[in-house]
Amino acid sequence: MSMDETPSEPDDRGPEERIDLPLTAYCTNWALRMPIVVAPRERAWMEATPSRFANRCLPLLIANQAGWLVLGAHKVAATWDGGIGLEALRVEHLEGEPPYAAATHFGSGILTFSIPYLFRTPPGFNLLARGPTNWPKDGVSALDGIVETDWVEATFTMNWKLTRPNHTVVFEPGEPVAMIVPVPRGELELFRPEIRDLADDPETAAAFKRWADSRTQFNAELKQPGSEAQRQRWQKHYFQGGSVSTAKPVEHQSKLALNEFVDHRKNK
Repeated sequence: MSMDETPSEPDDRGPEERIDLPLTAYCTNWALRMPIVVAPRERAWMEATPSRFANRCLPLLIANQAGWLVLGAHKVAATWDGGIGLEALRVEHLEGEPPYAAATHFGSGILTFSIPYLFRTPPGFNLLARGPTNWPKDGVSALDGIVETDWVEATFTMNWKLTRPNHTVVFEPGEPVAMIVPVPRGELELFRPEIRDLADDPETAAAFKRWADSRTQFNAELKQPGSEAQRQRWQKHYFQGGSVSTAKPVEHQSKLALNEFVDHRKNK
């Protein structure tokens, strides 16, 4: 479905119900001209799927928006010959004036972007630095990192590993080179994972069966000309925050509304 077919519910919580946490980016080199923006909901490849089919997947759409993007300021081409030395990666700056953020520092076909910010998160929060979510790029893979930005005194780099020798990868001006996501430190370690048989939880098993039966019936009716299923085109329970049962989840998000970074230079 297209994103305008199912309106997102606004965040109607009052200011007293929201917790505002600081996320500060101290710029260490304004000359690199690398803005930080809220990650958009859209992805070009999702828009290009038949009937924008990929936009029916709410988990994809939410993940797309879950962070901020650091944008590059130059057109950069990188070509790796398959070797492990620094000379094995050729970096060409095709557009834009120096200084340049992209370089080769580590060898093994790794392209490094210097991020001109020292980030500060609240105590107990790390910063996940990763490639832009659901933004595939041919011939290169982003290397994720987690930084303890509540205390670290240094900047970090964003690295991309070229995966195909003799294939040139190009980053355009304004293209994201990193995505940043604050994450509570130690939270993952609180979980106690386990695998159980679905029959161990009769209530969950019954709910799953209702969903599975409904999906099977809906898919069968999709093949019937003029059916209600053909009119609906797809089941929207999860997108709309409901289920085949009458009960709805306690809370549901169909859209994120992250705050933009405020440039305080403009306020002086």
